[in-house]
Parts: sequence; C-alpha cells; structure tokens
Amino acid sequence: MTNPYDDAFAKSINDPDAFWAEAAEDCHWYKKWDKVLDDSNKPFYRWFTGGEINTCYNALDLHIENGRGDQLALIYDSPVTNTVKKYTYNELRDEVAKFAGILAAQGVSKGDRVLIYLPMIAEAAISMLACARIGAVHSVVFGGFAPNELATRINDAKPKVIVSASCGIEVKRVIAYKPLLDEAIEMADANNRPAKCVILQRPMETAGMIEGRDIDWTSAMADAQPHDCVPLAATDPLYILYTSGTTGEPKGVVRDNGGHVVALKWTMKNVYNVDAGDVYWAASDVGWVVGHSYIIYGPLLKGCTTIVFEGKPVGTPDAGAFWRVIADHKVKTMFTAPTAFRAIKRDDPKAEMLKKYDLSNFKTLFLAGERLDPDTLHWAEDNLNIPVIDHWWQTETGWAICANCMGIEHLKIKEGSPTKPAPGWNVKVVDESNNLVEPGKIGALVVKLPLPPGSLPTLWNADKRYIESYLEEFPGYYKTADAGFIDEDGYVFVMSRTDDIINVAGHRLSTGAMEEILADHPDVAECAVLGVDDQLKGQIPVGFLVLNAGVDRDNDDIIKEVIQSVRDRIGPVASFKTATVVKRLPKTRSGKILRGTIQKIADNKDYKVPATIDDPAILGEMEEALIGIGFAKARK
Repeated sequence: MTNPYDDAFAKSINDPDAFWAEAAEDCHWYKKWDKVLDDSNKPFYRWFTGGEINTCYNALDLHIENGRGDQLALIYDSPVTNTVKKYTYNELRDEVAKFAGILAAQGVSKGDRVLIYLPMIAEAAISMLACARIGAVHSVVFGGFAPNELATRINDAKPKVIVSASCGIEVKRVIAYKPLLDEAIEMADANNRPAKCVILQRPMETAGMIEGRDIDWTSAMADAQPHDCVPLAATDPLYILYTSGTTGEPKGVVRDNGGHVVALKWTMKNVYNVDAGDVYWAASDVGWVVGHSYIIYGPLLKGCTTIVFEGKPVGTPDAGAFWRVIADHKVKTMFTAPTAFRAIKRDDPKAEMLKKYDLSNFKTLFLAGERLDPDTLHWAEDNLNIPVIDHWWQTETGWAICANCMGIEHLKIKEGSPTKPAPGWNVKVVDESNNLVEPGKIGALVVKLPLPPGSLPTLWNADKRYIESYLEEFPGYYKTADAGFIDEDGYVFVMSRTDDIINVAGHRLSTGAMEEILADHPDVAECAVLGVDDQLKGQIPVGFLVLNAGVDRDNDDIIKEVIQSVRDRIGPVASFKTATVVKRLPKTRSGKILRGTIQKIADNKDYKVPATIDDPAILGEMEEALIGIGFAKARK
C-alpha cells in the first residue's frame, strides 16, 4: 500500500510536468506557460517558459483581491530598538507600490539591478518587493559587510540604485553603514557605480549625504507616486544572491520569477504545513537565502503573516528572546538554524526562561543551515514538546532538498537525518567515478537533473562557471558538495561537506559523525571537529569544545571523556586523541562554523579573514588554543 509521501514523490519524479503544473494553478499568471519544463537547451533547464507572472502581485495584490487586505502581512519586531510595527496586506502593498515608484522615478526598469544593503528592518522587505513589482533584479548584501566585499558585488551586479540605511544595530553596538557603503562605491570600478543611493536615516545614527547622488528615503516616500506590478516572463530573473566562492570571487546565484513563485508557495503548505492566515517566523536575515525564501517570499505568497526580527537568540535581552516573539505574535511555525538553539541551550541549559511564556500556538520547529546534532534535537524536543524537523538545503537550491514534509505526511524522525528527499529532488549517492553506491555507504550526495522549480537556473553572467561549479564533476547530476549516505528506508544522512571527509591513515572518516558524539556530552554546548595535517597518518581529527554556561568541572576530565566516547563509538581507527576547550567558535553571521579557516590556522597556512565572519577577534583566540595543543605555530 502506498502512502501520501511516496505518491507525491513518485509523481514529481515520473511526471514533473503534471506535478508542477498543478502547483502552478494555485498562482496568478497574466499569461499561462507554453511549456512546464523546457529542456531544449540542456543543461540549462527552464520552468514555465512562455508564462508571464509578477512575484509581488502574487505576494501582496492577489491576497487583497481575495479579501485578506486587513490581515497582518508583516510584523517588524526589534528588541534592539524596542519597536514593534505591524503592516496589513493593504498597508504593505501601499508602501511597496510607493517605493517601486521611487525606483522607477530614478530610471529603474525591468532587468536593471538594485543592490540592497539594509539591516533587519521592514524597509528591507519593502525594497525587495518593490524591485519585484517593477521587474528590477535585487541583490541583497548582508548589512555591515566589509567595503571590499560590497565592492566586488557592485562590480558584478552593476546596480543602477543602491538602497541602504544610516546604520545597523548589533547586540551592544551601532554599526554605521553609510561610511562602509561610500568606501565600497569608491573601491568599485567607476563605470559600475550606482547613479543614485536611497538612504534611510535611522534615529541612532545620521548619515552624511552626498548631494546629487543620495536620496532621503522618508522625504522621497512622502512624494512618491505608487507603481503597478509589471508582467514579467517566468524565466526573467527575480534576484541575484551572492554566495562565497572557493576562488574568493563570489558566485551570483540567480532565481527566476515563475519557478520560484510556484515552488515556494507549494512548500509553505506541503513542507511547513502552514495555511493562509497563519503566523510563520524564519529567524534569519534577509542577507541569506533563508531570508529571501522564508522571511519575504514564501510566507507572503501563501498569505501568511511573516516576522522581520531585528535581534539575536541570546543577548536581546536574554536567552528567552525567541520564546517572547513566539508568544507575543502567536507563531505557529518557526524556522531557524541549529546554532541559534545551541546558543539558547548554552545560556539556559534547563530552559528556565521558556516557562515564562505561553507557547500554546507553537506547533512545529524547523531547523536547517548546518547539521542538527542529536543533542540539540533532543533538547528542543524535550523542552518544546512539538515536532522538531531537520531539513537540508542550500543557497543554490532555494528550498529544501530533503525534509519531513509535514503537510504531506509526518514521517518517522531518524536522528541525524533530514528525512527523505522533498518531491522534485531526485537525490542519489555516487562514488568518485559517478557510480551509484549501495545503501548505507558514504559518497557524494548529488541530485539527478533536472532540478525542480525554484532552484538556480544558472549563475549571474557566468554560465560556464555554473557548469564547472555544479554539473561537471558528476555528469547528469547537480553536485551538492555534501557527503553522506541513504539508508535502506530511503532516509538521507548528510554527514558533512565533501571537504570535511578526512583521510586518517587510508580510512575515510566523517568529522560530522565525531561531532555528534562530542555534542552528546552533557557539558558540551557546541563543538567542531577538523582534520589537521599529520606526517604519519595524513590527517588526524582535532576537537574544539564550547561548554554550557555554569559547568564547574575540570576541562581535562571533560576532554578525556569525549575522547573515550569517540573511541567507544567509532573505534581506535578514528585516531581521535586531541581536543581543547574554547570560549567560542568562529562563525559566519548565519551561524555556520568556519571550519576551513580553523583548519588553515591549524595547518599553519595563510588564510583570509572571511567576509561573513561574525567577530574576527575569535580567530586570534583559535590560534592561541591551537598553539596550546601543539598545532599552529605563533605567526610573526
């Protein structure tokens, strides 16, 4: 007997045209598509060719026409400024239409690029949707990015207008954005610089304006003429989102309009099990793909209420920040990164803060962005008493490759697995020669082409690099660059990035499997395991432990216990003999641990401070820790 998940998955793979055409019927089209899947120019597959659509119309105007104009569309909640501001669909549409008018008045039209460099404020959503409204291609750069990184993106996207603010606010400091922006524009090639910058002056910091170039957001909005939605080809680009490339040159992931609307709207019910009118919160940042897909577009396409949160899981003001937002706004479904929950668990191991809030509306927690260790999974399950769903996806894919699709069928949860491939994602495991491997055996995780709607059709102005980066190594497949296995039940296990598989004396071992064991220790809040060069064995694993708040034990005892646990559970073959306790791990602002950078420090190789790092000072701390255990040498 088949079940709902198996039926949906089989249909999506065996008859993708019928599967996605049915999903597309739920969206507003100015003109229906000629072809659902156009494979006439392999490997550049395109969805809904011939169709005409507008993403902003589907996200705002359509709901107003359907009687949801007075429903809340967006809640801006900012503990760092002590502000909560709410927008109905009518109000949000009016703000977006006016800002679209401002852009149009500056000569921005279909296909022009607009670079957005804003903090987590409602205006970030308004700017993105305004671009979508007139067919401009937005490229959001994480607020506060260093000038040289911003300049590389200006040079690649060549924006006609940049939208920014006077400042962003971190937990304990105000970051002036405007000087960073001005410096980046100076660093960019003269012919790539924007004609105009629209600047939102925030009360905490007033930016100096450059006459003739800079436009004041508030003044311009007062006089703005609203702009209607512009019909666009389904294959026209909606946005460019830059992801760090291994060469140091950022890769501009492109998202189209048609496939993106269809896929994201479909995921809201089928993956996240939310309906129009539900409150959905993705605690991320608009600078990341999660912010694009699930703060801005997905929830609004579905007719949900979405939350833009300007704060952190801890420190704004405490480890109860998430519980407060969930309680105040009656959040039904939340999506965030495991690292956020590890931070909460570290500061409040017994979840005492949780008891102060009414979370009766909270039904499901989704986690993604890095591996969900069993310890964090159990902590969240035990304290929240709701399903905690691990799912796996990437900037490039735009939505979940693998998920427990709660709106189709709630499958059994297996620790360490994001469950099974979501419909549309034909996931396989191959060896170095591109041969399929047997169940349970680790290999490269790949997706059989074509990729489903909503995934990247190519890279911005870089078709050749798209093929080289994703399609060349495993012909016929998209390379995820993750390693893992699929078990006999079809569950996918993502063990680590392929470069996190280490070779210890000829044995291929997953550092992810070792991290799981370390994270199981009751005193460990979070951890990382890296392969460090070794003359005898090629590589050996080294562990870094961050302990829970309030642990009052000797570090050496904890280290001995985790080393013994790895020996017991993986065996002496792992050669896991060295670990050290550190105060914190270097991370990106989205919470991913910078394993490659730590590895370079350990191996005494030159490294560049990553643009996405949360706090560069941590690298010095890591260097000291590695010197202390006999790896890195003091740098001159």
